[in-house]
Amino acid sequence: MSYKRILTIQDISCVGQCSLTVALPVLSACGHETCVLPTALLSTHTGGFGKPAVVPLSNTLPEIVEHWKENGITFDLILTGYLGSVSAIQTAMRVMDTMLSPGGLCVVDPAMADHGRLYSGFDEEYVREMKMLCDRAHVILPNLTEAALLSGMRYEDRTDEAYARRLLESLPNERVILTGVGEKDTGLLLRDGAAVRRYSHPRLPGSYSGTGDLFAAAFTGGLAAEKGMYESAKIAADFTCRCIEYTAAAPAHWYGVKFEPVLRSLAEMLEKE
Repeated sequence: MSYKRILTIQDISCVGQCSLTVALPVLSACGHETCVLPTALLSTHTGGFGKPAVVPLSNTLPEIVEHWKENGITFDLILTGYLGSVSAIQTAMRVMDTMLSPGGLCVVDPAMADHGRLYSGFDEEYVREMKMLCDRAHVILPNLTEAALLSGMRYEDRTDEAYARRLLESLPNERVILTGVGEKDTGLLLRDGAAVRRYSHPRLPGSYSGTGDLFAAAFTGGLAAEKGMYESAKIAADFTCRCIEYTAAAPAHWYGVKFEPVLRSLAEMLEKE
């Protein structure tokens, strides 16, 4: 397995096990150099701690990128997560356009909506800019709400495979992984060119912040290990499920996913597959 340099662009929540505090250790555990471009600093994530202290970093991002360019720094893979502002999306696009190594890959998790609505603070301009970012991606990882927003289809409050396939067909991207697909079970629907495949697992109890970030990072780590799109998605889904099972056994750990004790199994899965 070759050694890759991966850049992940997203916010950092100091407490809460999501965004960069998930992506950095997961990608590193996959055996690759992992660089970060934080778009904002939050005292905690926004899921249950009350209103966090927030330090926007959008104005600093161009200076960081310019310094990288002066040093000829490039990246083999770029993963974006929650960006938080239009200016951060625009910076991510500039990085993709100018700092991706030949043959490199861009993975975009268009983290902007769920359960039929946009996250707080986002608007139609944000959706338009996110569409432009997704146009540059080699793979996008939307949930069903985000897929509806990106495609222009009307959102329906359902998760069945038939609806997911309609969303998939409406997206222009050649490589898409739709997450949160299934009613009795749950999983993903994947399109890789003309091929469409489903991967599912039993629906697990509870809901935890950061599971999407875990999946995106593990999937990108699989791509970096040259596992292929479906194999990488399968590994990422299995790893995320193991993390949720481990967390469910610790009720006091309500605020995030106890992924650290499971990192070794991710490395083992990458070696075996």
